[in-house]
Amino acid sequence: MHPFDAHVVKTAAADPHPLWTPDDGPLPSLYLSHGAPPLFEDATWMDQLFAWARSLPKPKAILIVSAHWEMAPLSVSSTQANTTPVYDFGGFDPRYYRMRYDTPDSSDLASLLLSVLPDTETVYEHRERGLDHGAWVPLKVMYPDADIPVLQMSIPTHDPSRLLALGERLRPLREQGVLVIGSGFMTHGLRYLTDYSLDAKAPGWSAEFDAWAADALARGDVDELAAFRNHAPGMPYAHPTVEHFTPLFVALGAAANPEAPVTTTVDGFFLGLAKRSFQAA
Repeated sequence: MHPFDAHVVKTAAADPHPLWTPDDGPLPSLYLSHGAPPLFEDATWMDQLFAWARSLPKPKAILIVSAHWEMAPLSVSSTQANTTPVYDFGGFDPRYYRMRYDTPDSSDLASLLLSVLPDTETVYEHRERGLDHGAWVPLKVMYPDADIPVLQMSIPTHDPSRLLALGERLRPLREQGVLVIGSGFMTHGLRYLTDYSLDAKAPGWSAEFDAWAADALARGDVDELAAFRNHAPGMPYAHPTVEHFTPLFVALGAAANPEAPVTTTVDGFFLGLAKRSFQAA
C-alpha cells in the first residue's frame, strides 16, 4: 500500500476532532516545512503533521501563506468551493497530478480577512487559482477530510518587518477560530544537495542554519531572525532564494507575543533539508 493510502486508512479510524469554540481561546499561529509530493511517501512525517493537527482544536477556517505564491499587491486564492489545486511541481508520480483537495467555500473567511486589513490595502481575488502545493500538500496530510474552508494569501514582500506587521494584522483572526499558517521550509538549498535519499545526512550549511534558527526561536530573538541574510550560518546555501524562510515572519507576527519562545513541533531533516516547524501562542 502506498504510504499516503495507509495514512488515509489510519486517520479515518481516528476519534472525531472537536471543533474550535471561543472557550478554547485563540488558536496558535504555525510555521510548517511543507515538503512536496515526497511528503506523501514519508509515513513518519505524515504522522507528525497529523498528530500536530489533532493536538489543536479543529479550526473553523485556515488562512495560509505559502512560499510558492509571491505576489504584490496582496492577493488571495479563489473563494469558491472545490477549486482545482495548482500542480506546481514536476517529475513526480502521475498519481500526484490527480490528487484533489476539495475544500468548502471560503467567502466568509475572505470577508474576515478584509475586516482586519486597513481600508487602504488592495486585495485581489484570483478566481481561478486554487491552493498551490505549499498549501494543499501539508493540509491534505493534516486535515485529510478537506472539510475546513481554506484561503491562501500571497506573500507580497520578503521584508521581515513588513511581514511581521502583516501577521500582526491577522492576529485577531486567531480569536475567531482561524488557523494562520506560514508554509515554507527551514532550509531549502535544493540546488546544493548531492544526496537525494530521504534519510540523507544534512549538509553542514543545512544543519548549521537549522541550529541557528532553533536557538533564535527558543530565545524569541526576532531581530536576529530578521537579520538572517547576514547573520545566519550556512547562507546563502540554506536559502539561495528566501521565499521558504520568510513565511516564518507572518506566523511570528500573528503570535500574541512574537518575542516569546515558540514550541517546536517537528524537527529533523528530509533529503538533508531541515523540516523544523513550530507553533506560536
